Amino acid sequence: MTLAILQVVGGLVVLAWSADRFVLGAASVARLLGLSPLLIGMLIIGFGTSAPELVVSALASSAGNPELALGNAFGSNIANIALIVGVTALLTPIAVSRGITRIEVPILLGVIALAFVLLADGTLTRLDAVILLIGFAAFVARTIVTGLRDRGAAQANAAEAEEATLGTGAAWFWTITGAVLLVVSSQFLVDGASFIASALGLSDLVIGLTVVAIGTSLPELASAVAAARKGESDLVLGNVIGSSLFNGLAVVGLAGVIAPTGVDPNIVTRDLPVLAAVTLTLWLFGMAWRGTGRLTRIHGAIFVAIFVGYTTFLVVTAI
Repeated sequence: MTLAILQVVGGLVVLAWSADRFVLGAASVARLLGLSPLLIGMLIIGFGTSAPELVVSALASSAGNPELALGNAFGSNIANIALIVGVTALLTPIAVSRGITRIEVPILLGVIALAFVLLADGTLTRLDAVILLIGFAAFVARTIVTGLRDRGAAQANAAEAEEATLGTGAAWFWTITGAVLLVVSSQFLVDGASFIASALGLSDLVIGLTVVAIGTSLPELASAVAAARKGESDLVLGNVIGSSLFNGLAVVGLAGVIAPTGVDPNIVTRDLPVLAAVTLTLWLFGMAWRGTGRLTRIHGAIFVAIFVGYTTFLVVTAI
């Protein structure tokens, strides 16, 4: 137990430091390449910080623990919005561009609806998994095309933040090094936290939805807070939405390809509805009829309260 606690503490320390380096490097890469921060947030940061979910879910499915894999994926998405956006907004209000509420969040809602339809029969088949992976490929292609289309505007904005841009070598070094350290430190943290949770007698699904989901979402949380403090709002929401789409499509899809499985009814009747509810709440809070929307500290407090209530319900019910 002592070793597990040390793993958690050590993982958190490295996580916080590497996230700051990763965000600085990724934002600099975006400006150097003339790409929009939203594109970098959704692809490089969003997918890079979702690597722990992908690794954990793949290993869990291979080891015959599909409930841990699915709980990790959907629990991480709930944590992405309710915990990460909530904590970040509590620290500093987040600007929400119209593209987020008009395009990106509706896409995420569509992915949640697709997951509900595919899992409603109580099984995750290989066909279901392939459909999700095809959706993931389509999303990546669309994001890249959109980012390249907006390249001119991003190049124009780059001059405004010249002082925050690293040199080419340093930018790529900290982006890659930061991503690697995020994955390694989060894995240390998850291993320790999972051991502690197992010792308390919690089920695989509850462990996946709580301890593992929160642990594998910590890279997103650390990156989001670091990005918000640097004024990179598009990186914050791009990270959250990109990671959530990665989890819902690629992580669940890969788990299903590795090991088709039955689905706990609670995922369809409890967890997916909660995920849909917090995503709709994000859409409503971020909506602005004119100009740019804004997530305030009050909104952040509401999200955090939702997450604490949901997690408490899971743990109390399990015990």
